[in-house]
Amino acid sequence: MKYILSLDQGTTSSRAIVYDQNCKAVAVAQQEFTQHFPQSGWVEHDANEIWDSVVKTSREAIKKAGIEAKDIAGLGITNQRETVVLWDRKTGEPVARAIVWQDRRTSDYMSALREAGKEPLIQQKSGLLLDSYFSASKLHWLLRQVPNGHARADAGELAAGTIDSWLIYKLTGGKTHVTDVTNACRTMLMNIRTGEWDPELMQLFAVNPSLLPKILPSSGLFGVCDASLYGHEIPITGVAGDQQAALFGQLCAKPGLVKCTYGTGCFMLQFTGTDPMASHNRLLTTVAWKIGDGPLEYALEGSVFVGGAAIQWLRDGLKIIRTAPEVNELAEQVADTGGVYLVPAFTGLGAPYWDSTARGALLGITRGTTAAHLARATLEGIAFEVTDLLSAMEKDSGRKITTLRVDGGASASNLLMQMQADSIGVKVERPKNVETTALGAAMMAGLGCKLWKDVDELNAIREVDRLFTPMTDARQRKARLSTWRKAVKRARGWETSHTL
Repeated sequence: MKYILSLDQGTTSSRAIVYDQNCKAVAVAQQEFTQHFPQSGWVEHDANEIWDSVVKTSREAIKKAGIEAKDIAGLGITNQRETVVLWDRKTGEPVARAIVWQDRRTSDYMSALREAGKEPLIQQKSGLLLDSYFSASKLHWLLRQVPNGHARADAGELAAGTIDSWLIYKLTGGKTHVTDVTNACRTMLMNIRTGEWDPELMQLFAVNPSLLPKILPSSGLFGVCDASLYGHEIPITGVAGDQQAALFGQLCAKPGLVKCTYGTGCFMLQFTGTDPMASHNRLLTTVAWKIGDGPLEYALEGSVFVGGAAIQWLRDGLKIIRTAPEVNELAEQVADTGGVYLVPAFTGLGAPYWDSTARGALLGITRGTTAAHLARATLEGIAFEVTDLLSAMEKDSGRKITTLRVDGGASASNLLMQMQADSIGVKVERPKNVETTALGAAMMAGLGCKLWKDVDELNAIREVDRLFTPMTDARQRKARLSTWRKAVKRARGWETSHTL
């Protein structure tokens, strides 16, 4: 029996999962790490703390599985996308904290680029919209803030990359500085049609090409883990950003198939094949993956910045629940929200609004409003955000979506998934393994090391847990969505219009 080690480096925790040849998880280890919020709208991570958590969890998972490193055929990496690390090539040490994808510090800079008429060029080349969500403006900011940043970059002293690049660099003992197409396409520096760094985009953001990693296919050899880490060399054979990994883990490999991942944020992708379909409803055109020598394949994507993070806010901010799963018990104490709507725009609104000035709004409160109503409104708010994405996706693709495949931690909530089916009016399909992000990275790695031969072999072992069907009629659905969109309107533009 050969195994795959999957490293799932997320926004709030790092996990390592060992999979067998039947895609069954045989061991899991997880560790949370610190979130840094130095200013309003700023979110940072300590890249060394992330690295330490990855080493600890991967060693623990191997030990729990009762195997040795030599039994592992390949290692897969999936990661929080757009988060940027800048480090010293000589010492291998970060020169600043990593700036997280949720961070909004470069919003004004991106607004200035929009006003200068740069968005059409950026959208045409990168498939992305001008927003501080993406990596390029974060790297631009870091190079200006780090002492002699640009001079050191020009001298070849610094390296930059998304979290996958940082981990590969550390795993290989500093020998390899690479990334894959799915992560590269989220930087706003890659041309999605060529799969290469774009000179015009790099010049626009003042990013020296010497900083950036080499772009490789998502499945294939990226390098070899230093033997000192696990007692034996392990080839790194699969890498994908978390949402593309989840798309692959759901085996949405035929045009028209759609998945939504409920994690810290919510991310919906529709596979479009070899066609980089342009969006007219403010969605993103993104690379889905490139398998070995195959062609670049694409997806439409919509991103909600705050999904499961809203439940974390109930737990850590308001302290009305002790653990995230308790939100379901609390919400089920009431039959409805009592007219309360929560727009969880804590760090702005993502697709299809792309409003970095929006902030969270809680509306419809009365003296009768309880913690249970708030819990239920939080879950409904997540479902409504996803419904907005699905509507935009149907308009762009011209396809009526009949089933939404779901995954991620919050998809384990039967209540949330039923709310989702009721809100969108289509079936919601949950697989037995809802951790499809880590599974997708394992599948990529397995194909990269020839443990599995193709997608058909993987499809044969995919299992569905439950199908949720809509229980509300079209009239109810339309009325609820109308009120939701009125609430969204109230939340938009808040940061601009209410500053001292």
